[in-house]
Amino acid sequence: MSLPIVDYTAKDAPEKFVKSLRETGFGVLTNHPIQQSMVESIYNNWQAFFNGQEKQNFAFDPEKQDGYFATEISETAKGHTQKDIKEYFHVYPWGRIPAALKEEILNYYQLASDLAGELLDWVEAYSPESISKHYSEPLSHMIKNTPNTLLRILHYPPLTGNEEVGAIRAAAHEDINLLTILPAANEPGLQVQNQDGSWLDVPSDFGNLIINIGDMLQEASAGYFPSTTHRVINPSGQANNKSRISLPLFLHPRGEVQLSAQHTQASYLLERLRELGVK
Repeated sequence: MSLPIVDYTAKDAPEKFVKSLRETGFGVLTNHPIQQSMVESIYNNWQAFFNGQEKQNFAFDPEKQDGYFATEISETAKGHTQKDIKEYFHVYPWGRIPAALKEEILNYYQLASDLAGELLDWVEAYSPESISKHYSEPLSHMIKNTPNTLLRILHYPPLTGNEEVGAIRAAAHEDINLLTILPAANEPGLQVQNQDGSWLDVPSDFGNLIINIGDMLQEASAGYFPSTTHRVINPSGQANNKSRISLPLFLHPRGEVQLSAQHTQASYLLERLRELGVK
C-alpha cells in the first residue's frame, strides 16, 4: 500500500483529499500553491541558524512556548521514555523571531495558514452530516483570528553514535492540533502507521505537501477522522551525517473553541503539553 497523491488543481481534489485523510490519516497534495523556492530558502536559512550560537538568545519561554528548544529539553513522545533527537524553534506572529529570518518565515506562515483554512473547508464539505453536526462552528471559522496556530522549524542533527539507546529522531506519536501542514522535508524518514500496524514511508519528493490529522480534529469529529500515528526514523549509512529540516504548521483553533463536550482547545492543549513534559 502507498499513500495516494492528490493534484490540488483537479476538480475532484477535495473529495479525494478527504477520502485519503479518512482512510490513511494523511493527504499528500501536488501542484499546491506553496512555492518550492520559498521552502528551500527557509530550510537553508534556518539550517544556518541552528548551526550558529544566536539560537541561545531565544531560549524557549515555558509559559508562552515560543522560541528555541534545545535537544536536551526536547519532547518525549507520549508513552515513550527517551527524548526525541531533535531541536526546534516555535514561530508565532506575536512571538520572538530572529530579525533576519522574520519576514520570510511570517510570509510562509500566512500562506500556509490560508491554504489550511481551505483544506478545513474541504474536510467539512465531505464530512457526513452525522459527523459535521458535532462541529461547534465551521472548521475554518475555528481558526479565524487564532493566536494559537504554531509553525515549528525542526532540526534533526546528524547522528554522532552517542545517542541514548532506543532514541530516534521522533518517536511514534500523534499531533495535538486540527491538521498539520508539512512541505516535504529535505531528507526522508517520515513514516505513517497503517491500520495493520505496519509502517509506510511518506513521499519526501520536493513539491509534495503532506497533511495529517491531529487529535483536536479527532476530538471534534467524534473519532471519524482518526489522529495519525507517525514517526521520523533514524537514517543509516552515510545519511547519518546529514541534518534533516522540516517545517510543520500545527493548525490550532482559538482557545475558547469547543472541540467536544469535554474539551475546549485550551483545556485539551494544556493536558497534552503536560503529558509531553514541556509544560
